[in-house]
Amino acid sequence: MSAATTFRALHERDGAFVMPNPWNVGSTRLLESLGFEALATTSSGHAYSMGRADGVRAVSRDEALQHAAELSAATPLPINGDLERGYGDTPEEVAETIKLAAAAGLAGGSIEDSTGDSANPIYDLGLATERIEAAVEAARGIPTDFVLTARAENFLHDRPHLDDTVRRLQAFQEAGADVLYAPGIADIDTMRQLVAAVDRPVNALARPHWTVGELEEVGVKRISIGGALAVASFAALLRGAREILDEGTFTYVREIPDGFDLDDLFSAP
Repeated sequence: MSAATTFRALHERDGAFVMPNPWNVGSTRLLESLGFEALATTSSGHAYSMGRADGVRAVSRDEALQHAAELSAATPLPINGDLERGYGDTPEEVAETIKLAAAAGLAGGSIEDSTGDSANPIYDLGLATERIEAAVEAARGIPTDFVLTARAENFLHDRPHLDDTVRRLQAFQEAGADVLYAPGIADIDTMRQLVAAVDRPVNALARPHWTVGELEEVGVKRISIGGALAVASFAALLRGAREILDEGTFTYVREIPDGFDLDDLFSAP
């Protein structure tokens, strides 16, 4: 099966699956070697790897899609693209992003209802729905399969309004989105209510106090990590560098597991 067909099948089988987020080719191949079945790009991890801030339009569409193409070429696993707001306000711009994402080798992608404007962070529901409708139409016109995820961003922008979030996801569902996603929810009961209110697979953003089993029990289909693994790698680098500067010691090397040989991993076909 193609990566896109495989990705669709993961959403249709029983149980939940975890879709971690690599931020470069090396982390992509490492995660593949561990046995994950699908991966996803992370806008924050990609931006940080370039020394840029996330969420301030510091990475262009061309840069993001080139990054996606590099990751897709590095693994046979399906990759879902973090396409942010579709790199444009209009439905037409969003539709073009979907077409380009598929051409870059992505098996799916997500479109947010956030504007990128701190003064008005969430699109009006009418425009947000039109943007998803355009994305759906573009995805259906792609020769290969493409799993479209619609995101409602209220909880990431200090608007923890479940009713409005559900209303938005239901509108995106009616527009034809394949997967629904409301990142930022931190309470398992809230997640349960959201899953019960829609009839599409739901993606959850992992939280440190949740387990895969808990999310599966409430009906979540797909679990992503966001930029957490990328940030963890930077945190490990900072711990080691600060020890060298502050203590003049190198004990951080002891945290590297025995037998952890990247040469062996990256020399494999």
